Amino acid sequence: MAGGKLSARQKMINLMYLVFIAMLALNMSKEVLSAFGSINDKLGRANSSFESKNNLALADLKKKSSENDEFAKAASTADQAASVSKTFYDFLESEKEAIYTGNKIEDRKDFETMDQTQFLDERYYKSGKISKEGQRFLDEMDTYRTGMLPLLEGNQALVDQVKEDFNTGTVTIGEGTGKVNKDYINYHFVGFPAVSSLTKMTQIQNDIKVVENELLSKLLSGNLKELAKLDNYETVMTTSKGAYYTGSTFDGVLSLGRVDASTKPSRTALKLDGRPISDDKISFDGGKLVLGVGTGGVGDHNITGSLFYPQDGKEIEVVVDQKFTTINKPNSATIAADKMNVVYRGVQNPMTITFAGVADNKVTANAAGLTRTQGSKYVMSPGTGKNVTINVSATLPDGGGSVSDKATFRIKDIPRPVGTMRNDDSGALKMTREAVGSAPVGAALPDFDFELNLRVNSFKFKAPGSATVLVQGSKLNAAAKNALKKVKRGNVVQIFDIKAKIQGNSSYNLRKVSPVLIELTN
Repeated sequence: MAGGKLSARQKMINLMYLVFIAMLALNMSKEVLSAFGSINDKLGRANSSFESKNNLALADLKKKSSENDEFAKAASTADQAASVSKTFYDFLESEKEAIYTGNKIEDRKDFETMDQTQFLDERYYKSGKISKEGQRFLDEMDTYRTGMLPLLEGNQALVDQVKEDFNTGTVTIGEGTGKVNKDYINYHFVGFPAVSSLTKMTQIQNDIKVVENELLSKLLSGNLKELAKLDNYETVMTTSKGAYYTGSTFDGVLSLGRVDASTKPSRTALKLDGRPISDDKISFDGGKLVLGVGTGGVGDHNITGSLFYPQDGKEIEVVVDQKFTTINKPNSATIAADKMNVVYRGVQNPMTITFAGVADNKVTANAAGLTRTQGSKYVMSPGTGKNVTINVSATLPDGGGSVSDKATFRIKDIPRPVGTMRNDDSGALKMTREAVGSAPVGAALPDFDFELNLRVNSFKFKAPGSATVLVQGSKLNAAAKNALKKVKRGNVVQIFDIKAKIQGNSSYNLRKVSPVLIELTN
């Protein structure tokens, strides 16, 4: 993506953001925001682990610094690296805090709400140019890079890694006539949701910790500390995202703690869910083993087997036992209005009930009045009471048991209907005598979310100077019409005590229908 040759690690990071952009174009679901939040948390935990390890290594070097000049020089280099790293790391932490504050994010674990882009767009980019805050970000990264490079002399691989991972230069996208140049800020932060920017900054912090850790490892190894034996290493799997969709390619990277070319295995014996992984699905990047296998169906998948490394004229076996999860591609957003969990008595309330990452036939929902129609589609016909609780359980795809959740909905009656004439529900009308005598009386539910067909069975008609007439049906009868003839122009007649029923659900008793007042115009 960027100009020049990219490392596999940087390609993985770039791929993650390309996937994210593609998801945006497809109106991505809240599930994807949660996936990035999960990645951010995992990177945060990794950073905490690196910090503990780095502090122990630095303390070990300082302890040995008095033993000889070589240890003293190494301790000085490590101390300077720690200082440079901490300055940039703390700056990134303050920028992440600004994202939380600027976007008014109260619950820092509620990743599904972190879809805002405006705050960081305006903070780093104004009027098509990099802002003061955006330039400071670049300056801090430049300061870190230029400060670290002199400390890495003699370690060309780490020098190249720092130059590439912390390069603030222009990024080139595409080739030929489709080539586009973007500055670092625009390419990495403009237009991305808050959770993506948080994850990006946490990833940069992870890069800082990794560089510091590798430098300390180099200082402690070689002439300073006996190289650890291969049988003391553990396999590490790095992925570009927390879960994978069906039909996509799993791009996990398996490696040892050391990832230089000297740790490349002499042979492999790996299996995916018990099936051997062929050699054409395996490639190498230095000492890192890169897999390119299909992600399979929804659920957990296991990579097992062994990697064999040469040591002292014989092979050392390192056992591999890793796992990744495949989930379905989202095809719709889940959008809920807080405090609006309401179902109506007297109607069939449509519902969609799912459990993220679990097939519909593995999900069970139970509640009084709840009926499953097909797949994840249900209808709720609540009975008596003020609330109804829907209990949902799901069987996990990895055979690891079941999970459950529940949601409570308020039960409300259908709102009070209003009387109508000529489909006018304003309640106060002006009509001719002839129109009143022929127009049907109706009932309506303005602004109600359900289309209900209401039928008027009877009503009362009151004209000035005449007795009230009870009318069966929806139109004035003879007695009502006779009373209507006696009414003078400008006087008001009343239609009230309107009795109506829902067609198809005559057992439900609607609330009292509001009356209609009609002023005669002739």
